[in-house]
Amino acid sequence: MVAKADWSDDAVLAAVRARVLPLIERRGAIRGWMIDDTGIAKKGTHSVGVARQYCGQLGKQDNCQVAVTLSLANDHASLPIARRLYLPQAWADDPIRRARAGVPDAIAFQTKPQIALAQIHAALQAGLPPAPVLADAGYGVDTEFRDGITRLGLLYIVGIQSSTSLWPPGTEPLTPKPWSGRGRRTSLVRRDAAHKPVSAKELATGLPKRAWHRVTWREGSNASLTSRFAAVRVRPGHRDYWRPTPRPEEWFLIEWPPDEPVPTKYWLATLPPDTSLRALVNLAKLRWRIERDYQDLKQELGLGHYEGRGWRGFHHHATLCIAAYGFLIAERATIPPSGQWQPQSFKASTLSEGYRPRGAANPA
Repeated sequence: MVAKADWSDDAVLAAVRARVLPLIERRGAIRGWMIDDTGIAKKGTHSVGVARQYCGQLGKQDNCQVAVTLSLANDHASLPIARRLYLPQAWADDPIRRARAGVPDAIAFQTKPQIALAQIHAALQAGLPPAPVLADAGYGVDTEFRDGITRLGLLYIVGIQSSTSLWPPGTEPLTPKPWSGRGRRTSLVRRDAAHKPVSAKELATGLPKRAWHRVTWREGSNASLTSRFAAVRVRPGHRDYWRPTPRPEEWFLIEWPPDEPVPTKYWLATLPPDTSLRALVNLAKLRWRIERDYQDLKQELGLGHYEGRGWRGFHHHATLCIAAYGFLIAERATIPPSGQWQPQSFKASTLSEGYRPRGAANPA
């Protein structure tokens, strides 16, 4: 059933979506498409896709399998709708190991951002409700990934590294050099030693004090989650000297907790220019839900427990775990109250005259 049976993962996941997404959308429109990957620690070298690579479950480089996942979420719930194993280059170029693990011939090497873009494209073709794409810096630093999302007609808010090059607010690359009348015309934008982009960290630490504001984005288990944020309009500067025009302006969102010596997180977002700081923060922080997906799928539904070695079994197992997760979401939607919880006012009942609780001392 899991390791060898020839049933379609796509068909099962489509059935799960058809059953569960309408229940999630009863509580509000889909607000984000969340991209992430998760590692599953493995020993040996024969399990499909296993290699020494970064494993988020362990927080370090180790022997593991890594799969890329796309989830859809609103403020009420989230549902993984696609999951595909990342096949390292050493595996993709090894016909013997591919044959033993049953890797389809059509599967070639793709980076994780390329796998994610393929999942997003397939979701759009399936007619799923569009929403901004959310991803961490492992994907956001890839300029081709960000450009690919834009070409697909979606917005994004993605993490970037502190070293990402940005043009500060109000600046952009120099225009192409005027043609001197000799040689080929120059059509690419320019930069020089005095006019060049800066790092995200340099730009963030140079912002004035008035640019920073405290924002609360949701209730945590013990207290409200609050931090200090700033957002400015910038232009990404990565290799824009190969472009004939500057890149469009985007939001640059920064989190700098008051008790930290430097900013801790950075994002780029293509949301509209009139988007409020609170809206930017709320959407950026929605990505925590995919961490909850992984936690439930691994701890409660056995996502990381598959012991087979083949390509088909790996994906069948993940599909059945997602189906079980979707079933639990659907069951939870049937438990009253079906609408949003509202505080109720109850009138205290009156005690009869002379009432004495059981075990109370005799007033005499």
